Amino acid sequence: MPRSSHGGRHELGQNFLIHTPTISKITALVTATKGPILELGAGDGALTRPLAQLGRPVTAIDLDEHRIAGLRRALPDVKINHADALTVPLDHPVIVGNIPFHLTTPILRRLLRVGTWTQAVLLTQWEVARKRCGIGGSTMLTAQTAPWFTFDLHGRVPSWGFRPRPSVDGGIIQISRRKDPLIPGSQRTRYQQFVRAVFTGRGRTLDRVIANASHIDPGRARQLLRQCGVDTRALPRDLTPEQWAGIWNAIPE
Repeated sequence: MPRSSHGGRHELGQNFLIHTPTISKITALVTATKGPILELGAGDGALTRPLAQLGRPVTAIDLDEHRIAGLRRALPDVKINHADALTVPLDHPVIVGNIPFHLTTPILRRLLRVGTWTQAVLLTQWEVARKRCGIGGSTMLTAQTAPWFTFDLHGRVPSWGFRPRPSVDGGIIQISRRKDPLIPGSQRTRYQQFVRAVFTGRGRTLDRVIANASHIDPGRARQLLRQCGVDTRALPRDLTPEQWAGIWNAIPE
């Protein structure tokens, strides 16, 4: 196939999914959702084809104009657009895609910041999927967004399940927008600043870090942690979304 005007395989992050069990699992997860579907990075259509059989409106995008042309011929009933996952409007209820590994973080950050979607089923790098789902402890990004989203890990994908084969395995992650957020959206910016201050703050114990980040007395910080069932020896990565929200909601404005 001719080289895209946007670059070759490495520039586009093209690792095409060929692992049949993963294709079936992603399709099953999307089947359980409702509404029109937006696929990011359609590539050769490994996911586009089964998604098109669900009887729901599907829009698939890709940067490679040659792949787009082939998909339009093969799937005339699917809306195939030449677009960028970093700029396309995220206005479909369901987002799905085999995300280019080198763009995993910026795409995730954008998903968690903009759009009106309700469910996202994504194939990302394995380590990114683990971290986003809190396996081994929460990351700052997950803690900053967990009051509004839930993260679920649905399995590991071997590197040999892609062509060409990448250097790392993949992971299937499902992100769901909470119907009832743990913190009002109007407080999102201030809350995220607070989480950053806690993750990057100094202090020998968590109560000291919380006190410094929220400008309250250390004794009051210890009391808040006890109320939320958090040990002062815990690390920020150990806190659950509910504990983060409980601490934040109890801090005086």
